[in-house]
Amino acid sequence: MTEIAKAITILMADDDPDDRMLAKEALIENRLANDLHFVEDGEELLDFLYQKGKFQDAPRPGLILLDLNMPRMDGREALKHIKNDADLKRIPVIVLTTSKAEEDIVRSYDLGVNSFISKPVTFDELVEVTKRIGDYWFGIVELPKNKDN
Repeated sequence: MTEIAKAITILMADDDPDDRMLAKEALIENRLANDLHFVEDGEELLDFLYQKGKFQDAPRPGLILLDLNMPRMDGREALKHIKNDADLKRIPVIVLTTSKAEEDIVRSYDLGVNSFISKPVTFDELVEVTKRIGDYWFGIVELPKNKDN
């Protein structure tokens, strides 16, 4: 993994505590968890991005991992807000969800998602998916600099 990966803040929006824990372990195994934050629904995601409430000191993420099915505000609605905001729309968003529905895939891309990945079934598969995410987003792709940098 490159030094660039160490500078990227990853924000994961997922309401399932087990999925968050497994993702954290998989990211750690791939040395991608240096700055990893979690939110549990779309409202918290937007609060984090707009630095509201308990997230007033939140860093600007360089990558968002987004579950579609969350309470209060789901990932689809949050994605719509993110991609319609001039200050947020350049943050890459990867949908990481249990859904494999064609409707969810098409709608996510229509809303501006950068990638759609169905959650792997086993931990080993999750480790492999997070490795590929890291290789691609932090090793190959040129990302815009954060305003904070």
